[in-house]
Amino acid sequence: MDKLKQQVISRFFAPKPKISSNPTPPSNPSSSSPPPPPPISPPNVKTTVSFSPSKRKLLSAHLASSAKRPKTKLSPHTHNPVPPQPNPSLHQKFLQKLLEPSSPPLLEPSESDHKKYTPLEQQVVDLKSKYPDVLLMVEVGYRFRFFGKDAEIAAKVLGIYAHMDRNFLTASVPTFRLNVHVRRLVSAGYKVGVVKQTETAAIKAHGSNRVGPFCRGLSALYTKATLEAAEDVGGKDEGCGAESNYLFCVVEKGLESSGSVSNCGCVDVRVGVVGVEISTGDVFYGEFDDGVMRSGLEAVVLSLAPAELLLGEPLSKQTEKLLLAYAGPASNVRLEHASRDCFKGGGALGEVMSVYEKVAEDNFADNVNQLEEAAEQGNSHCSIQGVMNMPDLALQALALTIRHLSQFGLERIVCLGASFRPLSSSMEMNLSANTLQQLEILKNNSDGSESGSLLKIMNHCLTIYGSRLLRHWVTHPLCDRNMISARLDAVSEISLSMGSYKGSQRIVEIDAEDSDVTIVQPELSCVLSSVLTYLGRSPDIQRGITRIFHRTATPAEFIAVIQTILSAGKQLQRLCIDEEYEDYGGRKVCIVTVQSALLKRLILTASSSNVLGKAAKLLSTLNKEAADKGDLTDLIIISKDQFPEVARARKAVQLAKEKLDNLIALYRRQLGKHNLEFICVSGTTHLIELPIDANVPSNWVKVNSTKKTVRYHPPEVLTALDQLRLANEELIIICRAAWGTFLREFEEYYVEFQAAVQALAALDCLHSLATLSRNKNYVRPNFVDDNEPVQIKIHSGRHPVLETILQDGFVPNDTTLHANREYCQIVTGPNMGGKSCYIRQVALIAMMAQQHQLLCLY
Repeated sequence: MDKLKQQVISRFFAPKPKISSNPTPPSNPSSSSPPPPPPISPPNVKTTVSFSPSKRKLLSAHLASSAKRPKTKLSPHTHNPVPPQPNPSLHQKFLQKLLEPSSPPLLEPSESDHKKYTPLEQQVVDLKSKYPDVLLMVEVGYRFRFFGKDAEIAAKVLGIYAHMDRNFLTASVPTFRLNVHVRRLVSAGYKVGVVKQTETAAIKAHGSNRVGPFCRGLSALYTKATLEAAEDVGGKDEGCGAESNYLFCVVEKGLESSGSVSNCGCVDVRVGVVGVEISTGDVFYGEFDDGVMRSGLEAVVLSLAPAELLLGEPLSKQTEKLLLAYAGPASNVRLEHASRDCFKGGGALGEVMSVYEKVAEDNFADNVNQLEEAAEQGNSHCSIQGVMNMPDLALQALALTIRHLSQFGLERIVCLGASFRPLSSSMEMNLSANTLQQLEILKNNSDGSESGSLLKIMNHCLTIYGSRLLRHWVTHPLCDRNMISARLDAVSEISLSMGSYKGSQRIVEIDAEDSDVTIVQPELSCVLSSVLTYLGRSPDIQRGITRIFHRTATPAEFIAVIQTILSAGKQLQRLCIDEEYEDYGGRKVCIVTVQSALLKRLILTASSSNVLGKAAKLLSTLNKEAADKGDLTDLIIISKDQFPEVARARKAVQLAKEKLDNLIALYRRQLGKHNLEFICVSGTTHLIELPIDANVPSNWVKVNSTKKTVRYHPPEVLTALDQLRLANEELIIICRAAWGTFLREFEEYYVEFQAAVQALAALDCLHSLATLSRNKNYVRPNFVDDNEPVQIKIHSGRHPVLETILQDGFVPNDTTLHANREYCQIVTGPNMGGKSCYIRQVALIAMMAQQHQLLCLY
């Protein structure tokens, strides 16, 4: 056991002074007996040890059973009194003491507190007063430490040991486990801040702060919605996968005459919402009227499944009750309140516009114009004009969201790179909360999991970002006939190509007298399956592209993401998208590999020569070996006039090394040893090894020795080594700045790369629906013309979810409804006879038809 811990435990159970029960009579002043010594108070030692719930339950039960001791009993054999049980053991006392609640000191000293803080503790007190609602992890050497109340929380959540150290309770974790522990704290609903040292030892030794503590500052903030886009811990294998991480902001106003919302509540309100997925750049916004049940707001919340809620106060009781129920203890959804009193009188628009202007000035002034051009070309990226045309409540929610993201440094994604989409559109349906729940679209009604839901049955996507897009397709069926037909054509073509083992291309000859010519070409489904399988084994490139935009991506992550897009695009270029005419034996034929217009557009977008050329150019600037090692100094391959400051810093390091190596010639002449060389022992470089009886100058520093030799560092070597360390530190700082500049230059390509990734996600969704249709033998629905009566005709329809669960035990059903004839049906039957199943089946089949999916019909 560690000596310090042993001392703490021994002090824990130090014997208390015995106080006599008889009062001591007052002593006579003339008496020569000395006064009794004052009573010794027990030491105030506090500690926190975290147990798992099961272990805590067992310990409590053990202590409870040991506390309940029966009175004196007689022995059944001798009828003599059984001797009493001994006092509780030392182990039981220790457990009882540990299970007692402790009250560690907080990091908020009062004015009457005259404690002397160490320089580190003073830094922590200042940081905690600046960020009172943040759980701080302070970098101290090779560990991150928690102090005060933060240490108690960390001990409970992480299961680590916390103890008293000087003035505060403290706990610590190793630096290389930062990613794991931050994710666990964030998953528990805490807002975590990482405090790092802002200077290195070499720079500190040559600066004005040589004798003071290391300068520290808050380097990163993490919450559930911002974790995947953040630096150091985002983009890892432990990420949330296909789950959404939306930050959802809600504001509202009453529809009564006053228009104000108070805690008393309003029956009918107008709600403005903004949902931001920071890790992908998707933004949903909208404004709608809602009733007392808040069914519209509930539908939006269930559809987006946000990880963090931002409530713009004031809110009505009904709205707050709904959101608090969603963010219950079992959901691990973080909730934060924000006031919007400053937005009265049009203040929201002014704040949003000021942020747009600031970001444009700080980064690239012409980006706003680029976004305007993209918006005019039909791009979904929001322009300033689009922001000005947003509804008032949605604009207030956007302003609150930007203000919230500013403390994380992630507001740029909303201002420059986000894809804005309205919640309600004439092209898509908005399913109500009752529909999502009763039809089990996203989750089943048994245990609330995805197993047994429509989304789970339809999801055969091979990529994470494809699964996220499919969720949106399932919850927002299409309303436009042309869009439905386009997606059905794409699904049908992929499904048909899965059934053939020959080339999926169609050859149309110019001369009708010629016979068909079979040309071996890459099959559509084969190429798509190969590309999507490769993408499924690669990183999440959608979040990777956004992390590059946030400038939080590592060099290895950057190379992996760009290389994945480049490889996928090159494979898709194998498909013949455009019509090609070739001569085979004097016959001119037309080769068409892909006929669907939607498939052509998606494949051309994902395999654009412009995107692939820029990807190759970006990769040629970086050294992959240095990126894999995490070496920023050799990462950038300098060409022509690029990054001259990096070239100068590298040259300075090279000169410092040469100066250090050239010193050996001086010592050879000084010692008269022509074969003298510098050696390296246990990481200590540029040592001079001499026999133990050699005479050396008195100012040489002895480093280590053996029985026969002694190793020295001359003063000139120490000075040169110090200069080399300083040059290396400056090189690292300059290379880190150059890497930030490199990522900043990528922003002009962000829109094109994001479009390519979205095209790959759409191809994955179409391939998933085609796989489902092929496996289940689904057929394509037929839609009547607009001038014909509304009708539903289903022959041998099957419930898509129950059919999968029951396998071959499901009985198909027919349905015929016509607006001019049989427009209503009365369904009767015994309990558990399948009436509800039949009704849900008709609804699901109708929805799947508008979700551009082939139907489960025989």
